[in-house]
Amino acid sequence: MSDLVIARSLFGTTMGFHIIHATIGVGLPLMILAAELLYQKTKDIEWVVMAKRWTKAFAVLLGVGIPTGTIAGMQLSLLWPGFMEVIGRVMALPFQIEIYAFFVEALFMSIYVYAAERIKPWMRIASLVLVALGGLASAVLITNVHAFQGTPAGFEIVNGEIVNVNPWEAFFNPSFFVTATHVAVSAYVVGAFVVAMVAAYKMLRAEHGSRIYRFHQKALTLSLVIGGIFSLLTAVNGHESAQMLHKYQPEKLAGAEGLFETQSYAPLAIGGVTDRESQSVKYGIEIPWALSFLAGNRFDTVVKGLNEWPESEWPPLFIHTLFNGMVFIGTFLILVAAVGIFWKRFLKKDKYPKWLLWLYVASGPLAILGIEFGWIFACTGRQPWNIYRMLSTAESVTTQTNLGPIFISFIIVYIILAAAAIFVLLHFFKKNPVHKDLDRATGGNGQLFSSNT
Repeated sequence: MSDLVIARSLFGTTMGFHIIHATIGVGLPLMILAAELLYQKTKDIEWVVMAKRWTKAFAVLLGVGIPTGTIAGMQLSLLWPGFMEVIGRVMALPFQIEIYAFFVEALFMSIYVYAAERIKPWMRIASLVLVALGGLASAVLITNVHAFQGTPAGFEIVNGEIVNVNPWEAFFNPSFFVTATHVAVSAYVVGAFVVAMVAAYKMLRAEHGSRIYRFHQKALTLSLVIGGIFSLLTAVNGHESAQMLHKYQPEKLAGAEGLFETQSYAPLAIGGVTDRESQSVKYGIEIPWALSFLAGNRFDTVVKGLNEWPESEWPPLFIHTLFNGMVFIGTFLILVAAVGIFWKRFLKKDKYPKWLLWLYVASGPLAILGIEFGWIFACTGRQPWNIYRMLSTAESVTTQTNLGPIFISFIIVYIILAAAAIFVLLHFFKKNPVHKDLDRATGGNGQLFSSNT
């Protein structure tokens, strides 16, 4: 492996690991807030027990997300000095504001955890709202740097010098709102289906009709409603993202669909593998005219093919597979959420069949895998550019060599962190099962929020 490939692999591995915790860290507070709101409305003690238990899981994941996020920031400076030179001059605002967003998130989560019984109900809700907003702001601000990489604005490079810098124009670059929305809704999808995964697994192990079964059934129903809503919003936003790519990064859209020749009435390729030699998508299913409509809301929209650019500027052709995987998972999550809601709400069935519960168990890992596919697609599809059409990845990488041992060391660190997080979560919830939390919460000897502290 060349030093450039090792540098990309090292940073990609760091982000691939960090994004799991960061995404759940954005999505889970919304679930906690929803459970708390339901408790305040119904005074059903089970909702607040859910909120408390999810808060504990959130704290553990946050404890892993913070150091991996710090590592990612350090690697940006050490591995990509050329990129950081531009960011420091043009796009420092998101990093600066993100510090305050994280401060808000951490401060009000502490208030919710340690002072919930000492403050009024509206203050508890306000604390969770600020936790959710702080986590969302952190994700959006950091992702805005990625949006800037794809649609740079607010500066020019003249004779190797950065000139005409406008930080706010760079901040509100053309893809900011589309990208920020996609990050938000997809994170809420992940948070909801991670909860659905756990709830469905516990329902499979519990006796139907028991107190534990009903408790997890409530959690599953809530997660399906929230997950279904945001899955639909992700699909709508995906259409906007495709149109953004058509306008600003047409070769990425062409690579995503394996389109080599520029054409109107362009077909949409579903599945299959992009073949460079035949310049086609093998084994795929083509939907006539659909890509043109997706790109411009007209069947006669002209979509540029990869042959418009030299092959050295093509993105890797495997991004077609990543794009299809992301779309398949999103569609799957919409369907399973709809089936669950229909089963419970319209058919009035009190018991979910085992095959459906196993689909919900699978929905959590699939939602996380969808995030990984989307992130890799977004970053890899921009290659060979670090900042699109302005700074190549090769120009921005460090001149330091011998990165291999560092790469291996960080892989070991991430394995240890993952194992530690899983061990702590399993140990804590094994020591504090649901029935004990419910007994503590309904007993007259302790505060409601003192369970699990």
